[in-house]
Amino acid sequence: MSYWQDKVVLVTGGSNGLGRVIAETFAAAGAKLAIVGLEAADVEKTAQEMKDLKCEVLPIVADVTNAIDAQRIVDETVNHFGGLDVLVNAAGRTHRGYLMKTPLKEFQDLWNLNVMGTIACTQAAYTHLVERKGHVVNIGSLAAKSAARWVGAYPVTKHAVAAFSQQLRLEAKPDGVHVLLVCPGPVKRDNPRLYPLKNADGIPDSALMPGGGVKVGKIDPKYLAQKILKKCEKREPELVIPRKARLLFTIAQICPKLGDWIVLKST
Repeated sequence: MSYWQDKVVLVTGGSNGLGRVIAETFAAAGAKLAIVGLEAADVEKTAQEMKDLKCEVLPIVADVTNAIDAQRIVDETVNHFGGLDVLVNAAGRTHRGYLMKTPLKEFQDLWNLNVMGTIACTQAAYTHLVERKGHVVNIGSLAAKSAARWVGAYPVTKHAVAAFSQQLRLEAKPDGVHVLLVCPGPVKRDNPRLYPLKNADGIPDSALMPGGGVKVGKIDPKYLAQKILKKCEKREPELVIPRKARLLFTIAQICPKLGDWIVLKST
């Protein structure tokens, strides 16, 4: 029997992009799903398609940046399924633009979604995860470890997600809750972005590509999702893909000047 058979998995951002692929992968492994999205039509469509695959799915339309909605998301999931084993914080958005030309409101909007939404949902879910010795999966990015040019407010928010994940990992260990930070490079997309890039005028065309134009191969989201499940089963702390990016992170800590040079050459 699969480790995930009848486990209850809540995926924010689960109706689109990587979040949807992660949800489908948990479903294929036997889990019961609650998927959360902001656009009602997308949430209902995704839930119906998953039900057609004989998966038990609870669709929830909510705004994760709203603390009341975040609590409602968890309450509806627990009331429907009787508990919660996994929270996947996949709701998020990327960004582009010159740092000094990015309006403060865009910093705030991205911060609310990428950071505060993650924190709000985790706080709402935590006691239920403690009861089942469950898992928190936070979707970061290579930008959570190393910033690049022309990606606006994005690295600021993902660095914060990385710090939150590390601190939570330390504090949650005595409670038996596993925390996984996922830091992937650019992920292949079959569909256009749900929301268009903002503030992208005047930056190089290459920076508009997935990953901000980083010179690494695109990651198959199904492969990434399978790796996430395996890392959770082993209760490991981080998943970085491609693995060679860890070398850059190490170099940048030891010699920031050399790290900057490598980033400039590889983006």
